[in-house]
Amino acid sequence: MKKAEYIITIDLGGTKILSALLNSKNEIIGKVKQPTDATKGANFIVECIVESIKKLLSKNDVSEKEIKVISMGVPGTVNPISGILTNAPNLGISNFNIREELQKSFDIPVLLENDVNLAALGIKKYEFNNKVNNMLVVFIGTGIGGALIFNGNMYRGSSYFAGEIGMMKVNKNGDLNPKKNSKIFEDLASRTAVVKRIEKKLELGKKSNILEFVKNGKIKSSALAKSYFSNDKLVVKEINKSFEIIGSVFGSIASLLDVDTIVVGGGVVEAMGEQVLPVVQKSFSKAVVKEIGKNVKIVTTNLGDDAPLYGGIALAEEFLN
Repeated sequence: MKKAEYIITIDLGGTKILSALLNSKNEIIGKVKQPTDATKGANFIVECIVESIKKLLSKNDVSEKEIKVISMGVPGTVNPISGILTNAPNLGISNFNIREELQKSFDIPVLLENDVNLAALGIKKYEFNNKVNNMLVVFIGTGIGGALIFNGNMYRGSSYFAGEIGMMKVNKNGDLNPKKNSKIFEDLASRTAVVKRIEKKLELGKKSNILEFVKNGKIKSSALAKSYFSNDKLVVKEINKSFEIIGSVFGSIASLLDVDTIVVGGGVVEAMGEQVLPVVQKSFSKAVVKEIGKNVKIVTTNLGDDAPLYGGIALAEEFLN
């Protein structure tokens, strides 16, 4: 019988399922990507995950018995011990034992983690070689998710829900604000928020070239980036507004937690690259306590979509060793 030497990592996102096969040398040797359809419910998403794993095995001529573990990142609050996905608003799922459902199809251990926590584990291990002390990782896409590394270790919180930065109440300037006119962070600064503002302005007759870059009727990160770099006034204004809010929120968090590193990733950041950092940095500098801010490094992740895939290795090492 062949020895179990592979790991499968699944990045379950608000719009896609990305599955990867990694070998014993920690190399990604195969990927399968397919869209997520959250409108059909939790069981349908599980069916799509199962299908994705089977495609990955078939495509790479690997049997189920050769897989040591399946590590999966999910976009929401998840208890990695019980396997219950408590709340994943971008998938329309709540109080669903996703591990239990997956185990019905595979005789392989399934490990669960919040998707940005999983990405943070990959970034810590493969970008910083585990030489990072206090780090905030934030991914900006359909929503906004965060992860915290304290003293070199993942901080999951008392209920395993730490890092839910997207749910913080802020005002339109990104200041922490519990007043009635405040909104949650991701409703102001995620890609979804940017797109809603742009679409509303277009409906009101504002001019923009954004639709020239749109495929299948949806404004995605790639279209936003192309329009932004063409200096379209509307898109530049709305994207900069979001990254100003992001920088301000980072300043407040850094003032509270005194992190030394902030890593930014996700679809929007991957499409736009480091060009967003000056906007973030300027807003951050205005909001952060000066003595703390001068020691904080803000960077984009070089791993991109692969960050959570590599994080699956780190998660397996943590829970299986």
